[in-house]
Amino acid sequence: MFDDLSLVFNYTLFRATLRASTPILYATLTCILTQQADILNVGVEGIMLCGAFTAVAVSYFTGSWLLALLAAVAVGTVIAAVMALAHLRYKADIFVVGMAINMLALAVTRFLLQKVLGTSGSFYDRAIVPLPRIHLALLDGNEVLRSLFNDYSLFEPLGILLVFFLSWLLYRTVWGLRLRSVGLNPLAAETAGIPVFRRKFEVMLYSGVVGGMAGAYLSLGYSRLFAENMTNGRGFMGVAAMFFGGGDPIRSWIGCLIFGFTDSVGSRLQSLGLPPQFILMIPYVATVSILALAMGRKMAAQRRARSALK
Repeated sequence: MFDDLSLVFNYTLFRATLRASTPILYATLTCILTQQADILNVGVEGIMLCGAFTAVAVSYFTGSWLLALLAAVAVGTVIAAVMALAHLRYKADIFVVGMAINMLALAVTRFLLQKVLGTSGSFYDRAIVPLPRIHLALLDGNEVLRSLFNDYSLFEPLGILLVFFLSWLLYRTVWGLRLRSVGLNPLAAETAGIPVFRRKFEVMLYSGVVGGMAGAYLSLGYSRLFAENMTNGRGFMGVAAMFFGGGDPIRSWIGCLIFGFTDSVGSRLQSLGLPPQFILMIPYVATVSILALAMGRKMAAQRRARSALK
């Protein structure tokens, strides 16, 4: 039994965890941006799915990963702009708008997969150019170091850098202070001369950029294909990780790593002959558990705040 477990829990699990957590991390950063302005962007799932399809299609037809990335970002930005107009200008409920985007993205990508790429279910072709990988030749002589630190997709270390950049941007700059004030008290922010509508619209566009990057990584970095509903709830996991971290990028990243760890362990447990139903439910159990922890922590903070006022 211990020999079997050694196949699951070994040093390669670090690499697998980081890789599996990266698409969730980008979804989380998308949600953090909008949550700071008091906008719950549940439409990140649809933005990611459309970005993933666009990246694969453009990469296949042009042979350029850079054009594919730019196209995915453009599509994500357009979708985010539509959501922002519906919510901010026409006062539609953001949760309803987000769920509509998710359902529409699922249907549209399935339709375009058949009409544009001429297949159904999934699409793979050698002509698809993936995102570049970072290779350090000096690590080739050591198997452990090569496995741990070599041949990462470009967006995997970039995601970690974005965590710390966003943390600095939100908590160490005037822009971040004004954005957080818009989310905490828009009336007071308006009184102080901060354009609330413009700031919220702006941050929605930024979330579309990051969401498009998430989709491009999912189809060109994490994999090299497009499949129907390939996001598979990762957008919602990003929302859960955002709540787990209370909107803080670094703490939310920890939630993403937990998701990546459970997903990696689950995929490895399949080799031990465990029932597939058990394996498939592991990420969702992790989602519920993380949300429960986040809710418990929030309730504890509220109790402490009430006790301090007495």
